[in-house]
Amino acid sequence: MSEFILNGKKVQVLENSSLITYLREKENLTSVKNGCHEGACGACMVLVNGKKMRSCLLTTENVSGKEIITVEGFSQFEKEVYAYAFSSVGAVQCGFCTPGMLISAKALLDSNLDPTEEEIKKALKGNICRCTGYVKIIKAIKLAASIFKTGKLIINDNYTGKVGERLPRIDAIDKILGRAIYVDDMKIPGMVYGKALRSKYSRGLVKKLNITKAKEHPDCIGVYTAEDIPGNRFLGHLVHDWPAIIAVGEETRYIGDTIALIVSKKKSSLDEIINLIELEMEELPPVTSPRMALEADSPKIHPHGNILKTERIKRGNVDEAIQNAKYVVTNHYSTPFTEHAFLEPESALALYENGSIVVYTGSQSVY
Repeated sequence: MSEFILNGKKVQVLENSSLITYLREKENLTSVKNGCHEGACGACMVLVNGKKMRSCLLTTENVSGKEIITVEGFSQFEKEVYAYAFSSVGAVQCGFCTPGMLISAKALLDSNLDPTEEEIKKALKGNICRCTGYVKIIKAIKLAASIFKTGKLIINDNYTGKVGERLPRIDAIDKILGRAIYVDDMKIPGMVYGKALRSKYSRGLVKKLNITKAKEHPDCIGVYTAEDIPGNRFLGHLVHDWPAIIAVGEETRYIGDTIALIVSKKKSSLDEIINLIELEMEELPPVTSPRMALEADSPKIHPHGNILKTERIKRGNVDEAIQNAKYVVTNHYSTPFTEHAFLEPESALALYENGSIVVYTGSQSVY
């Protein structure tokens, strides 16, 4: 058993668990966001005896006898100051990372109300922001520090609503203080949990799949494969060429392609059930670049080939234009693939409501 102080209240935890799981699942503290669950993003930051720490890397036993503070445990004045500072300078967009930023800011400002920009940057080193950028966040922390120094918060909200006038986001305060609800925060009575068995190969042939043992797990409600999808199994934006679930005998096309879906009564037993699925795959050479995909002997990603569409646009006489140009610059330019680095988990919640199935999906926004 573990005992610790959480936001001024003594709590007892009988079974050891991840601290982030306890805070989110048992205490329903939505300011503690699960962005990566491996200590990389800082969205789950909390204060442990005044020191900022990632709750996904801690267990309830780790914090036994200590004091934990989340954004919900800030004083009312602190909440008002941070809400004003971050909203007034535009330091919040999707808002998923913002509560973690507040924890790091408080850890700094509790001991230093006159921080330099370098000190603020150092304090935010463990917090990833994917959309707002750090310039306005640093500005917001400087503003919060100046307010805490005077002990007085004077709110300037004399907005006229004129076109072109800068206004705070209408959802800013809820996002800043962690009250905004994202899909992974949503809970409904009787909710069951699902997870996908995913390919570890970017390109691999699914040879065998045995789900018998997984279905025998006491928490398992069901295991679903490509055979269980009625009707059209293929999705896509321009061309419907993406199987929702890869069937036995088919190839995967990226690391993480779905091979089976499982449903469990408990979130804690999802991995146990997935590990009971017997999967045999043959790893195949991947296609790693557009240039490689265009080669004559390149593996075919789709039955019709690797080229989706060929378009040729011609306008004017190119050779003549180059010949008559004052300057001609010839070079080769390459840009890398860029991952947009979302923080919110790829999660969804489906429920039956008024005769229809309503699906909420993660999209870096609140619901």
